Amino acid sequence: MKKQLLITLIFVLSIAIAVAQTGTVKLYGKILTVDGQPAWGLKLSIKNTKNVAYTNREGAFSIAAPVGTSVLLIKSGVSSQEQEVAIKANTDKELETITIKEKSYELNEVVVTGQFEAQSVKNSVYNVRSINSEKIKLRGATNIQQILNTEFGFRFSNDLVLGISDFELMGMGGRNIKILLDGVPVVDRSDSRESLNQIDINTIDRIEVVEGPVSVTYGTDALAGVINIITKGAGHSKFGVSARVQEETVGKEYGAFAGDGIHNKNISLNWRNKGWHALAGFSRNEFGGWNVPSKTTTIQEMPLITWWRAKDQYLGNAKVGYENANFNLWYRLDLVDEKIASQTGMNPNIYVAKFPTYITNRYTHQLQSDVKISDKFRINGVFGYTDLQRKTNTIEQNFATGTKVLSTGQGEQDVAKFNTVIFRGVAYYKTSDIISFQGGFEYNRDEASANRIKGNPVIEDYALFLSSEIKLGSKISLRPGARFIKNSIYDAPPVIPSLNTKFILTDNLDFRLAYARGFRAPALRELYYDFVDASHTIYGNPNLKAEHSNSFNGSFVWSPINQNEIRYAANISGFYNIFKDRIGFSQDPNDNTITSLFNIGKFKTAGVSLTNTFAYKALKADLGLSYIGRYNSFSEGDFSIAVPQFSWTPEIFSNLIYNLPKIDASVSAFIKYTGQRPGYTSDNTVPNAVKETRIGAFSWTDIMFNKNIYKHFTINAGVKNLFDVTQLSNTETGSSGPHGDGGGSVAYSYGRSFVLGLTFNWNKS
Repeated sequence: MKKQLLITLIFVLSIAIAVAQTGTVKLYGKILTVDGQPAWGLKLSIKNTKNVAYTNREGAFSIAAPVGTSVLLIKSGVSSQEQEVAIKANTDKELETITIKEKSYELNEVVVTGQFEAQSVKNSVYNVRSINSEKIKLRGATNIQQILNTEFGFRFSNDLVLGISDFELMGMGGRNIKILLDGVPVVDRSDSRESLNQIDINTIDRIEVVEGPVSVTYGTDALAGVINIITKGAGHSKFGVSARVQEETVGKEYGAFAGDGIHNKNISLNWRNKGWHALAGFSRNEFGGWNVPSKTTTIQEMPLITWWRAKDQYLGNAKVGYENANFNLWYRLDLVDEKIASQTGMNPNIYVAKFPTYITNRYTHQLQSDVKISDKFRINGVFGYTDLQRKTNTIEQNFATGTKVLSTGQGEQDVAKFNTVIFRGVAYYKTSDIISFQGGFEYNRDEASANRIKGNPVIEDYALFLSSEIKLGSKISLRPGARFIKNSIYDAPPVIPSLNTKFILTDNLDFRLAYARGFRAPALRELYYDFVDASHTIYGNPNLKAEHSNSFNGSFVWSPINQNEIRYAANISGFYNIFKDRIGFSQDPNDNTITSLFNIGKFKTAGVSLTNTFAYKALKADLGLSYIGRYNSFSEGDFSIAVPQFSWTPEIFSNLIYNLPKIDASVSAFIKYTGQRPGYTSDNTVPNAVKETRIGAFSWTDIMFNKNIYKHFTINAGVKNLFDVTQLSNTETGSSGPHGDGGGSVAYSYGRSFVLGLTFNWNKS
């Protein structure tokens, strides 16, 4: 009996081994570039099979392979030939780290924003711009505005009273552009996107910009586009430390390491072991202000002074997670503590001055998970919670008596609180090489409270979205999609459709054409915020509808040269956007002493751009131009002068990077020319008349030098705003905005500055 059982057992094991040997195994591994960075987004395949995989952001991958000997093919997108790695495995196996010969910045750009899975820019149906870590490092930037300032299509404006900035993208305001941090919306207290400069520049891996509505995937505010700020991972080393110190003048003003100037300090740690990883960082950004008046400057003298408020930021972040080939779970915390100091001028009659301080505290929590069920099915979950408080603390100082007291004016002591919850669950299913689906559910909850906000309003938003990617042969890709919305307060569009297409005309020429409908939900402050003082009577309007748009864009991408030493590509694109139910201020029809918000406006933008990317050995260059038009609402009226429908502004930009391998250094120049910005406004001196206005042209240039010294140090030095731009001429006197300085000019910068920085990096493999 025992002999029979033994023979049976041997027979069963033999069959199992035979079946296993004719089956497949899972191969795990990691791929790095020759400069030690994760090579992510690479396409991998097993020779003579249909098995395909892609490396993730840490360079890790998992792929099925036949039992026995096989060949792993690695395609970087730069080399003319695939790299082959011979593999032999009878069971699931973790491979040794593979190094490819390209450097990290030489790989084709890979994007994740709006994609079903990480893929190269070339394969994306969206027209996506990516600003990679190499360019960010070379800029010597202390905030995101300094990175985007010389990118085409971006234009920044400054509110000197509040000490914040806002921006436009391709002629559309910042409130129509969604800002994401690792795919989670960043919360602002108002229409201005001040949060863009409240993100630690030292944590950013890259920035992805999608122009045009992406409302199907990302919902409200993605009406004009999305800026996705993607943070660094924990790296591939077991332990690492980095530190940075950078000093920068503000115009001609500077104090060493404190006070006048810009002072940036950062320290970061990262750790990885057997799938677990963690990182933490802390930064302080200190801006001493510019042209700051003395505390005894009088009220009458203040309007004559253009000055920038001092700003002090403490930024912290921490991340912990676990991942393997099929599972990734991580939690991240980002915090902001920011103080902006201001003053309103001394009253010379009573020797009393007011000194407001604006204090922002933001905590952003993220919990994200990605689970690969099979090669065809994957699910992703995102949970985010943001708590934002913005305090106004105003002190009255009496210079006659030397006393200081809290001021009692309306709004001068205030705490505005905002919190947001988001949950997004997404499933990706690939039925075949021809068609794949993405479907999901999203829940958003916004709550606010402040002295000037009525009650404690809450807005809840529920959405279902579905899109698919269809490949008609090897040349045509279609991506239709729709989002279905239900909101607890405002009248949301019931469905948001989109259709993106991509046509491969030749091996070197792609054409993209897209239509999308976008929407922007009215913000809590637009619905419930009341501002009443001696000079203003402004009420929110809880009956507002969502803004919506119809957007059309197309682009040709031509890449005739893609070899080891030389690459060239060109992108020509155009867009046309029609906005309806635009929210704007107007007098209440029942009481002209009251101003409120109504869905009264319409707006259009149009434009064309051409960008060229060239690389030859040590030289990398981007050169392009854009021509952007903004709608003139007066064009539909009967006025004394003819008003064109659009006012156009040209831009020319260039980014040049030249590597000096013999001394392990690089020189870079970031250049942008922005032409005059024409517009039209009412002529108060002539009834039923309008007049043309113009904001002056300007050129912005940053030049930076970077050099690696010893083994772990990098030094950077350079000049920003080479041509010393401070004020832009403006033919409409005093039109700098509700918080502008007037005087027929627009404050743009504090002038030319000089930079010197030192970075330390140490990693234990």
